[in-house]
Amino acid sequence: MLGWSVLLTSLVLLSGCASTTRSPAPLPAEGPGSPAIWTPADKVGFGTAHDEASRVWFTLGSSGELTEVYFPRADTPSVRNLYFVVSDGRTFAEMEQEATEHRVELVDPRSLTFRQVNTARSGRYRLTKTYVTEPGKNALLLDVRFESLSGQPYSLYVVYDPSLSNNGMDDSGTSEEGTLLASDATTASALVAQPGFTRTSNGFLDVSDGWTDLRQDFTLDWTQASVSNGNVVQTALVPVDGLTSQQVTLALGFGASTPEARQTAQESLAAGFQDVARRYAESWHTYLDSLPAAPPSTQAWRTTYDVSVMVLAASEDKTFRGAFIASPSMPWVWGTGQENPSGPYHLVWSRDQYQIATALLAAGDKQAAERALEHLFRVQQKPDGSFPQNAEVDGKPRWGSLQLDEVALPLVLAWQLGRDDARTYTEHIKKAADFVVANGPVTPQERWENQGGYSPATIAAEVAGLICAAELARRNGDTASAERYETTADTWQRQVESWTVTGNGPLASHPYYLRITKDGNPNAGTTYSIGDGGPAAVDQRQVVDLSFLELVRLGVKPANDPVIVQSLAVVDAQLRVDTPNGPYWHRFNFDGYGETRDGAPWFISEPETGQTFGRAWPLLAGERGEYALLVGQPADDFLATMARSGNEGFMLPEQVWDGRPPTGQPGFVAGEGTFSATPLTWTHAQFVRLAWSLQSGYPVEQPSVVSCRYTKVCRR
Repeated sequence: MLGWSVLLTSLVLLSGCASTTRSPAPLPAEGPGSPAIWTPADKVGFGTAHDEASRVWFTLGSSGELTEVYFPRADTPSVRNLYFVVSDGRTFAEMEQEATEHRVELVDPRSLTFRQVNTARSGRYRLTKTYVTEPGKNALLLDVRFESLSGQPYSLYVVYDPSLSNNGMDDSGTSEEGTLLASDATTASALVAQPGFTRTSNGFLDVSDGWTDLRQDFTLDWTQASVSNGNVVQTALVPVDGLTSQQVTLALGFGASTPEARQTAQESLAAGFQDVARRYAESWHTYLDSLPAAPPSTQAWRTTYDVSVMVLAASEDKTFRGAFIASPSMPWVWGTGQENPSGPYHLVWSRDQYQIATALLAAGDKQAAERALEHLFRVQQKPDGSFPQNAEVDGKPRWGSLQLDEVALPLVLAWQLGRDDARTYTEHIKKAADFVVANGPVTPQERWENQGGYSPATIAAEVAGLICAAELARRNGDTASAERYETTADTWQRQVESWTVTGNGPLASHPYYLRITKDGNPNAGTTYSIGDGGPAAVDQRQVVDLSFLELVRLGVKPANDPVIVQSLAVVDAQLRVDTPNGPYWHRFNFDGYGETRDGAPWFISEPETGQTFGRAWPLLAGERGEYALLVGQPADDFLATMARSGNEGFMLPEQVWDGRPPTGQPGFVAGEGTFSATPLTWTHAQFVRLAWSLQSGYPVEQPSVVSCRYTKVCRR
């Protein structure tokens, strides 16, 4: 690079951070570099502008760095991470994730504006980074303050790992006039700074990337102008020393081409961080102001409530409106290339879609709930009327299994939204209801995804869905179908106990609900393989879960039903976990969907190995709270328990540490989030619903047409 030696000499004399006599290290062999894997799933921040034109979502990792950035869709990660390296140019170079203590701050409790503060354990420096996306543009802005705490100047490098289009192995990178450009066949990114970068490098992960270079001799020697077709990592020297200069703004722009991405980044940079941050925050203020005030039950947890509503809204795709992803994360094995392109958490599941839609409906965002239902109708399978197990945001099915609760719950949502027009009934409601009648009550998979049979939870959804469909059929003059749906629902409602309640099981001397039966004979010792490293042949009478509460929540069975009450005692004895944050529950006995005993990621394992442990789920505390309301018990503590599971960024997790190893070791606190999907939209949805249920005194999503028929509780 012409003139570089003169510029470098000047910078070194000014900063004292590097030697001018060191010879550049030889450039190693080229790519494609190490395999591209995603970052851990426990996010402490998640954000996007609340507008349709800005199609960028960001996540922040618990190790203090920017992690996956999604563009141009909510199911398409295009960045792995972006982090900083600090060096004195002579004796050390260290990445912020490994060398600092991290904390995250929610800058504005009514906006998804987050700040990371990373302080070196050595006491040498502090990095403060604030993140927003620009409304109306495909750009992410970072306001960075770099402070030397030792009185010595340091060099600051930014290391950026693009993984465009949900694939990090086919990217190309180049440096042009202080801009880092990356691209693949369909997507491009541009990273620019003010003040501008003074030295740049393009390489391949673990082969010729900037961090590999810096950790060898503490300076950036390799300055390749471009690399192609591999796991590209881009590095730049940021012109701040922590003393005389401390502030820099970075803009990361995206587009279909590098010129488009660069123009977007430059325009956002020119707008200035303060202006963009103000408009970003206002986009969320306007949204929250359009909704009813939070219920009084959230007084102590108001920020968790507002963040939960915003997380749900932020999880909606902006190209395919109404498509809500399950989580902006790739937990455990799903982040290591097990599924490529990645999934399954940033796919759309109609079960999670139902949870999100009913929560947003409770919060007052009926339009979002309507969009969620319309999206389900768009992905409804033809000609049979079923719904895919999950799908990309554009509606393309991904996994091929069938879960009948995912076919039935859209019927409940349609009733809740009053969708009784003729087109909706003929093209969608009738087809889905007919499918349930023809294929139920046995489901190929229940709500925990890995077992088929007679499931109380699935049967509850089927019964509720058919009764809701019958009401919509009558409104459309289809009396014959209405009667058929009701007759089927009534039969299944009467028989659910004979299919799923054991009278001779080993867990109690009284009858209790089972998680599932394979043969509809709950008194038989039929065995099945539990999955996830659990027993290969467990007696179905030994496995319980809280899913039978769906019968109560959806109005299919009364809350004081003796078998329901007796089953709760069994579940508490088997699955309840008491923590300093409150009680949580495991999904079911022998669950292996969680970390190993030393905290390592879950992986697919053979039966009987028992190497992984399913931990406790905060959303189940919310379901237990809904039940408490129906029997006249206090439920506020369940809301508090859910809120306490949140991290510093108020993100609610899928699972919490449950007392089993490694709980109790530093960093593994009982009742706090594991490395599972965080934020999980289902957890946030359950929190919002429970908050409004506390206000109403009953589960707000309970369809009155169902409860009136079966429990004689008729609400408007």
